Amino acid sequence: MAKTVIIEAPGGPEAYKIVERDVGAPGAGEIRIRHHACGLNFIDVYQRSGLYPLQMPHAMGMEGAGVIEAVGEGVTHLKAGDRAAYAAMPPGAYCEARVMKAAQVCPLPDGISFEEGAAMMLKGMTVVYLFHRTTPMVAGDTVLFHAAAGGVGLIACQWAKSMGIRLIGTAGSPEKCKLAVDHGADACINYRDPDWVAQVRALTGGKGVDVVMDAVGKDTFDGSLDCLRPLGMMISFGNASGPVPPFNLATLGAKGSLKITRPTLFTHISDPDTCQAMARQLFDKVVSGAVRITIDQRFPLADVAEAHRALEGRKTTGQTVLMV
Repeated sequence: MAKTVIIEAPGGPEAYKIVERDVGAPGAGEIRIRHHACGLNFIDVYQRSGLYPLQMPHAMGMEGAGVIEAVGEGVTHLKAGDRAAYAAMPPGAYCEARVMKAAQVCPLPDGISFEEGAAMMLKGMTVVYLFHRTTPMVAGDTVLFHAAAGGVGLIACQWAKSMGIRLIGTAGSPEKCKLAVDHGADACINYRDPDWVAQVRALTGGKGVDVVMDAVGKDTFDGSLDCLRPLGMMISFGNASGPVPPFNLATLGAKGSLKITRPTLFTHISDPDTCQAMARQLFDKVVSGAVRITIDQRFPLADVAEAHRALEGRKTTGQTVLMV
């Protein structure tokens, strides 16, 4: 049996319930993992609230790290006793132990702790696809990254610096802006300032940025388009302030033949070989010291509702983990 966080209907943080579930043995292509820590992500909020619908009742959580207890037939990249971490569908990581498909579960290097592994997989592999699999980017390019002091953002700041890419961040307070700069952002602007677009333009000599990476959504979308250079790329990869409302595609032409995409991590990691390669790319950055995983909040699994209130209240920085 394993304590598992579920929801029975969409709602606020109070919707979470902790139940005892039988874990069972892994079948063909599956593993059983006993968690040491689980990661907290905004996609968890979208699923809990119903923005991303799930069949109810449903276990929650998208990433975790721990020790493999058993493997099913056909699993060759993992064995019992291995340290491992993952970000994967379907949700179910908020638990003591689970059986799941092995394809997206990755061997965790000894130089990375379980807490770091749980905190970095979804956010870190998101950064991998943003910088390496979405649009061509080279040293000297300029990126505008919203929510630069968040979990994805602090990894992105360091990643950009390691590639020689200039990253201009935005964040919601002077303290968060300083945190982003301390992690490698060239500059950081408070997006609550009404002239934040003009500040971005000024930092680029009026030219605009090559790429915008925006997980905030509704509140920053229009301004983000105004920050792009002609032929620039808008990557909208989240909805922290709410989903982007419908807009006229002709706007992209009028603002300089702009490009736009709405990717998801799970498209990229659906191929097992690609998933493992992306994880190795992430692990290499962390082990080398080019990227440091900052865990600023830790909550017991039983306090998952409190953790979500902190996340939604914009009271968190860096990574947040649930301790099992």
